[in-house]
Formats: sequence, C-alpha cells, structure tokens
Amino acid sequence: MLQELTLRGVRITGQRKILIETIQAASTHLDAATLLDLARRRDGRINRATVYRTLELLKRHRLIDELDLMHLTGEKHYYEAKTTVDHVHLACLRCGRIEEFSSPLFERLKAEISRQNGFQIVVTRLEVGGRCSQCGEKLKTD
Repeated sequence: MLQELTLRGVRITGQRKILIETIQAASTHLDAATLLDLARRRDGRINRATVYRTLELLKRHRLIDELDLMHLTGEKHYYEAKTTVDHVHLACLRCGRIEEFSSPLFERLKAEISRQNGFQIVVTRLEVGGRCSQCGEKLKTD
C-alpha cells in the first residue's frame, strides 16, 4: 500500500505509515478503535482523526475494503487490505469471530453468474452469519 500511494503522489507521513503497516500486518479484521490502539503502541501521538482520515484515503484509492459484517456490534465497520482473491466472510453471531472462506466452487459460481447474465463482476461481497466451530461445540456441551 505504501508503494502504491507513493506512486500515486500521496504524501506518506510517519503516522500514516504506521497505520498502513498496522493494517497490512493484521491477522484479523480491524475496526477503527482497534487500529488506533495498535498504532498507538508505536506512536502515542496518533489520534482518532488521523485514523479516520487515513482509512478514507485508503478507501478512496481502493486499497482497503470496508466491511459491515452482519451488524455484529451495532454500527461497527471493519477494514482489511484488498486481496486478489474474493472470499466469503463467516460471522459468528455468538462470539463475533470473523473467518474467511474461499473455494474453487465460489469462483465457479461467479463465473456462472457472469456467463448467464453477461455481467462483468468487479467486486464480490458475501457474508454468512451463524456459529463458528468453537461456539457450535460449546452449545453441544452446555
């Protein structure tokens, strides 16, 4: 993301760099508050406004996706770096865990949609709500 922004002539400040590196290093989907907490570990001067301005910049340049996953916790939005592989978000309605799922079958479904409708798919968003494997096991033992 840093290289792409630089190529597009966007000025990369130290705080912006920390935020972008934090997003790229994340192993989970981040909300703005979590991003702020993680970034402040590297620079305590980063504020909420800088987080939101950076997220807007990255969305505008189509380098991240903003997700509203099954309204898990009210109006919370999550962010992830764009990938080249479309995937399904599996949202656990009990614990809030988010998992990603991709499959050749999903790719075939997209191809079938395109073929049958003559529709050129640019972006795919699919969310599935349910219970993750851990919460499903807890229900069996409760």
